[in-house]
Amino acid sequence: MSIDIVAELDRIIASDQHDPFQVLGFHFIDRQKPSAVIRTFQPLAESVRLVFGSQKIDMYKMRPEGLFETVISLFTEPLDYHFESTLYNGTVKIIHDPYRALPQLTEFDSHLFNNGTHYHIDERLGSHAMTIDGLAGVLFRVWAPAARRVSVIGDFNYWDGRAHQMRAIGSTGIWELFIPDLQEGDLYKYEIRTQNMEVLEKIDPLQFSAELRPKSASMVTGLGGYEWHDQDWVARRDSTSIYKSPVSIYEVHLGSWRRDPANVDRFLSFRELVDTLIPYVKEMGFTHIELMPVMEHPLDESWGYQVTGYFSTSSRFGTPTDFMFFVDQCHLNGIGVILDWVPSHFPTDGHSLGRFDGTALYEHEDERQGFHPEWGTFLFNYGRKEVMSFLISNAIFWLEKFHVDGLRVDAVASMLYLDYSRREGQWLPNPHGGKENLDAIEFMKHLNSVVYGRFPGVAMMAEESTSFYGVSKPTDAGGLGFGYKWNMGWMNDTLAYFARDPLYRKFHHNALTFSLLYAFSENFVLPLSHDEVVHGKRSLLAKMPGDEWQQFANLRLLFFYLWTHPGKKILFMGGEFGQLSEWYCKTSLDWHLVEERPRHQQLQGFVKTLNAFYKEHRALWEEDHSYSGFQWLDFKDVNNSIISFARKATDTQDHLVCLLNFTPQVHYDYKVGVLADVPYQLVLSSDNAEFGGSNIDNNGIKMPIHEPFGEAPMHIKITVPPLGGVIFRPKR
Repeated sequence: MSIDIVAELDRIIASDQHDPFQVLGFHFIDRQKPSAVIRTFQPLAESVRLVFGSQKIDMYKMRPEGLFETVISLFTEPLDYHFESTLYNGTVKIIHDPYRALPQLTEFDSHLFNNGTHYHIDERLGSHAMTIDGLAGVLFRVWAPAARRVSVIGDFNYWDGRAHQMRAIGSTGIWELFIPDLQEGDLYKYEIRTQNMEVLEKIDPLQFSAELRPKSASMVTGLGGYEWHDQDWVARRDSTSIYKSPVSIYEVHLGSWRRDPANVDRFLSFRELVDTLIPYVKEMGFTHIELMPVMEHPLDESWGYQVTGYFSTSSRFGTPTDFMFFVDQCHLNGIGVILDWVPSHFPTDGHSLGRFDGTALYEHEDERQGFHPEWGTFLFNYGRKEVMSFLISNAIFWLEKFHVDGLRVDAVASMLYLDYSRREGQWLPNPHGGKENLDAIEFMKHLNSVVYGRFPGVAMMAEESTSFYGVSKPTDAGGLGFGYKWNMGWMNDTLAYFARDPLYRKFHHNALTFSLLYAFSENFVLPLSHDEVVHGKRSLLAKMPGDEWQQFANLRLLFFYLWTHPGKKILFMGGEFGQLSEWYCKTSLDWHLVEERPRHQQLQGFVKTLNAFYKEHRALWEEDHSYSGFQWLDFKDVNNSIISFARKATDTQDHLVCLLNFTPQVHYDYKVGVLADVPYQLVLSSDNAEFGGSNIDNNGIKMPIHEPFGEAPMHIKITVPPLGGVIFRPKR
């Protein structure tokens, strides 16, 4: 098919060309002679010479805008040539023609991407340093189906969108260009001309790293070369059931866990945190670290939840390789790593995903579906197959490339329900008239089936606050397929209960017992997370009523309740030593409290002891998600605000008797139900003097009295400490 060369060249000059390869680069005139025409568009060049072999030919400047052409003959194939360009400022540059390489994207890749089943799109889109036809450079690809023209811009072309116009690959919506001589570390963006002739500058949605905010350019970055040492960890993880394992998670915001003491405005890097955070978490006995988003984001105050670079580690903390080293070292120290992941919404920053090619590409066109008015963010269009490929590839990316052990999926409720946190008129019902987001539901099922099919030992955790059925049930059983669901009901009820004066707690006793009506309907994680210590909610310690002694006793009791209640555990940083102030993302935690005040140090020691005790006793985790792992002993002592229960391992002879007293009243000769006709001994008390308690004595062996009490066939008598929890174990 013949083309109108003049018209196509006009489009090149106007930067309005979807396939510059039609006229730029090398084109045969006659293969028999052979003869060919070579064209190049270099807007900043005064003159250009074509160099091949020993020949240098001055190219004809056919257009004053910088379009050069020459005809050559009697050459051999393949022709190796380059340009010697003299710019207006007198600089001479050697340029290898970016319009030589054939399309590199395979039909199979584009088919999978366009059908929502490409799970490694990070290996195809984005920027990748490579060698093509003997030339080293960088291959760029980006999805922008509605664009009139897309260019790669950067320092290498003075951020001039005329210089490196990309080629649209058929009807895939993907644009491609290989630029020789570029390398890792080069900065770039995409300049996009929309159908409305608007010109946008966008970062690469598949960037692996970027400039430090407030700058935003993408950076050519490779992910290869890191030598992992965690093979034993990964093998154990994938062959061990996490459901029957101890899971005690320390939630961390890397930017404020600890700052550089010499410069409080400087973040500690991933490598510095290897020497500080990892030893601390190991010493405290947590099994996992959960990191609030480490993906690139422009605003510190968003805590990472308004992501602009889904495939890039934040430049605040170092390079992707630095993060690989951090995860590797966590694993070598016996610590799992869970990442907060945000596939629910993304920010409206002009350089990011929103209206990427001038249309609603990643989001919905209708604001009632594609924009969240309360958050001021865009919502992903899960019904678009390419968005499905993008998000599932992103989940696989963090699990595979960085060896992380799970993803905590943020704001699942907002994905499930079209009317979540919206007023009437701000949302559209689904085609069947309901408020469920059917596309999002299908996305989550697809996501979890793919993830667990490839990584059987990881944990997919849903931060979900509604009663939606089957969040953590398998997809083939009608569920969403997550491994875990955050138990937001337990968290809300528990914190509201603890905030009350002990005098009035007896009127709210059901807040303690209600969670056990549904505790095994899902695989639950019990969160005391960052959301509970910000925005005027006060720190955990400050929520506790009473004088200072009672506040610390209450907080020890809260932690005791968390660690003995069925479900895996999450505690946000600072809570373990009684941070006084609310968490603020731009300052370090108040570590001086541990150094200067004994009660904070004692509380920290109690959490350390809790973690060690928890991991040692299978009864507290082996049957976390089954009624067989829990038994009420007495939940009816409302007037005294006391509850007691047994936690049982798979072997029910291995069990613990737990009692919690939620008032400052000491009780003597108090009856506690037990399950076996064997001696019982105290193995843990939150009231010990070493933890700052009153040190009520329950030493010695407690012999069962053969008389039923509560829900148990026999009982023992103990002294109940004030605002305290105690655990007794059968002595066999």
